[in-house]
Amino acid sequence: MEDIKIVDPDIARTTLGKRPVTEVAVGILIRSNGDFLMTTRPVGKAYAGYWEFPGGKLEAKETVEEALRRELIEEIGVTILDTQIWRTSLVDYPHALVRLSFCKITAWTGQLQMRESQQFSWQSLPVQVEPVLAGTVPVLQWLENEQI
Repeated sequence: MEDIKIVDPDIARTTLGKRPVTEVAVGILIRSNGDFLMTTRPVGKAYAGYWEFPGGKLEAKETVEEALRRELIEEIGVTILDTQIWRTSLVDYPHALVRLSFCKITAWTGQLQMRESQQFSWQSLPVQVEPVLAGTVPVLQWLENEQI
């Protein structure tokens, strides 16, 4: 059984009973100096303005890598060269139950283009941007633990 991180437990959930799991692919783009890319959630989405790693929902019959490749082209204009799932996390937000598949990416082509009018920032630990989306917080701890 997966651990579930419950976000904003005082806010009612959008569905009652068993909630479907939304599968999401997330890319952690890491430059050679160790800095990683964070972007803001676009206006109109839940938690708009919060900082996170880019990515998005899997479409029918997509693998995590296929979804991540598609999403990063659509959102930030880069094409990833190779990736695999690094860690997963199940997060219960008021609007959705989400399984996040985090992938480290160290090779990509293209120039960053914020195609959803989001902001971006190259960060190192500790991050200097806020607020950080709850589902992203554990990733920062995992990255920090790897540096020790």
